[in-house]
Amino acid sequence: MSKTISGFSKLSKSKKIDWIVETYFSHSKDAERVLKQYWNTDEKLQQLHDEFIENTISNYYLPLGVAPNFQINGKLYTIPMAIEESSVVAAASKAAKFWLDRGGFKATVLSTTKIGQVHFLYDGAPENLKHFFKTVKPKLISASSHITKNMESRGGGVIDIELRDKTNSLKNYYQLHVSFETLDAMGANFINSCLEQFAKTFKEEALVFDGFFKKEKNIQIVMSILSNYVPDCLVRAEVSCKVADLAEGNSISGEAFANKFLQAIAIAEVEPHRAVTHNKGIMNGVDAVVLATGNDFRAIEAGVHAYASKNGSYSSLSHAKVENDIFTFWMEIPLALGTVGGLTGLHPLVKLALELLHKPSAKELMQIVAVAGLAQNFAAIRSLITTGIQQGHMKMHLLNILNQFEANEAEKAILTEHFKTQTVSYSAVSDALANLRVKIDD
Repeated sequence: MSKTISGFSKLSKSKKIDWIVETYFSHSKDAERVLKQYWNTDEKLQQLHDEFIENTISNYYLPLGVAPNFQINGKLYTIPMAIEESSVVAAASKAAKFWLDRGGFKATVLSTTKIGQVHFLYDGAPENLKHFFKTVKPKLISASSHITKNMESRGGGVIDIELRDKTNSLKNYYQLHVSFETLDAMGANFINSCLEQFAKTFKEEALVFDGFFKKEKNIQIVMSILSNYVPDCLVRAEVSCKVADLAEGNSISGEAFANKFLQAIAIAEVEPHRAVTHNKGIMNGVDAVVLATGNDFRAIEAGVHAYASKNGSYSSLSHAKVENDIFTFWMEIPLALGTVGGLTGLHPLVKLALELLHKPSAKELMQIVAVAGLAQNFAAIRSLITTGIQQGHMKMHLLNILNQFEANEAEKAILTEHFKTQTVSYSAVSDALANLRVKIDD
């Protein structure tokens, strides 16, 4: 039975586990064993992991795979991917190989501007606020110089501060809308520190500003926080080839492939139910690389899906066309990524992943991540318009199903061979395994 506890965070890790096991698992040694078997035997490494977050009781493992043969802007990459879903790494690898023979992927960073906002309430004459902002803007920048000087020395910093009137959306609501360049850092802590300083200075200066009436001096700062919607931190990834080069052997011509592919994209552009699944496939590739390189995949997800709705309805992130007998498939997505700071310098596997990618800059990582997403999307659509999505996906999922049924190695070998020519489903695998075991028992 659940119960409350005081001072849980002050308990040792072992005591935390004791309480969890006693409260939720009836003193089960199995629960304790599962939690402790994922502890790292290297105590220093385990301590590092324990200190990433609060109330750590164990480590949660995800497979780290690699997808080789990615040619991006003429350079070869093997891309690390941390993900649990069957067929994602295989699909990315297959798409990489397909395009390797057709010129590879092209990627371009269009812009790298990030956004932060000070949200505040002001009940007074708008023209007085505008006049105050013009007066105080230089002071906002100078008052934050102790925070920005290191970033500025590397070529980054505050790009601009704007006053935005949002009173049409919410009574008395205004913003300081700030744009930043954070170079190879994702920059969340830098941006938030700047914003809090801007808010402090803005409030202090309002109290002594002669152009405000007494009631107007009461500017209410609501909050200061970065935005994970970064429509001006954009990267474009694309592939192109002659239509004839899209042919799938004798099964489908290049022209038929291109026509079906364009129709699939067109449907995702106009039908939100399809667009969500379509874009989820893109994010299979994006999130896997973002996670492997120690970046914030939740921020990326939120920003990308907001971008997919920028025209008023949720739509496909990727697009395709055929012009002059050339097939082109591309997408532009917002990606605020970093290759310094955060986990990038702490997590040993993140360090390894970045080294595997030739120690990329933030711009280079944006290109790699976008390409992984586009490759994943191409692989999914290619399957959908040819063999169907289940043939490849369920083949990859076969081992997971066999493991759920606790098949031994001999059974796995026999059934893997059997399902090379059979449709994979839970019921089919269950029946085949049951039949196999009857034969063995006989």
